[in-house]
Amino acid sequence: MPKIALIPMIATALVVFLGGTLWTVVYSFTSSGLLPRRNWVGLDQYERLWSSAKWIVSIQNLALYGIFSLVFTLVIGFTLAALLDRKIRFEDTFRTIFLYPFALSFIVTGLVWQWILNPDFGVQGVVRSMGWESFTFNPLNDPDIVMFGLLIAGLWQGTGLIMCIMLAGLRGIDEDIWKASRVDGIPTWKTYVRIIIPMMRPVFVTAVVLIASGIIKLYDLVVAQTSGGPGISSEVPAKYVMQTMFGGQNLGQGFAASTMMLLSVVIILVPWAYLEFGRRKRG
Repeated sequence: MPKIALIPMIATALVVFLGGTLWTVVYSFTSSGLLPRRNWVGLDQYERLWSSAKWIVSIQNLALYGIFSLVFTLVIGFTLAALLDRKIRFEDTFRTIFLYPFALSFIVTGLVWQWILNPDFGVQGVVRSMGWESFTFNPLNDPDIVMFGLLIAGLWQGTGLIMCIMLAGLRGIDEDIWKASRVDGIPTWKTYVRIIIPMMRPVFVTAVVLIASGIIKLYDLVVAQTSGGPGISSEVPAKYVMQTMFGGQNLGQGFAASTMMLLSVVIILVPWAYLEFGRRKRG
């Protein structure tokens, strides 16, 4: 009976997800415009894709955003979880405050941080009104650091969820481990590094997967905060795909860009899955 109950889910996965993926890959080798058509052009769409300055910039931006987002989200999320795990007062209140931004959509988050980072009435304007006339903080209008303005908004929204995941992992650690480390005189930071973090490896894997999926799908935050500007300095692959397919009415080019995004995920996912499941099998 359980296997029979899984049939609708399996059929949905095969038809919708796998079928849609194969359909996208196949039509990326065509010259489809407004509507899909089987006019095969080989690798022409991919050659045009990698000769596009906007696509190259979007890949560089995603790599920059992804590295900093992954590192800072894990570090900040774990740090907040470790602090809350110390049984502080008003823990429920702090946990709610940190998790609340995750309940907002990226569109709302982007608009809020667009106002906060506005040079006239945002952080820069407030600090200058206090007397520091030379203070400058205008990342959304600076092509060199605009991605860091997006990063601030992304961290503000995403670290709360990672904090809760890490806190759940910390609460699953046996209290006797902490008691034994105190008896042995092991410093708290060394207990975290040598004992607690290695024990939380599955929790970190889950957090990394969630963060990585959010990085790959980065789109609405960029649209709400910068619309890809100034110029093309904050373009990302997902925005390139949407703009090419629906704005430029070039399905073939959009399918090619989507396929490259899928390929990047596969390149990262397959080695990780091999190492993860291979280790379990050997164990």
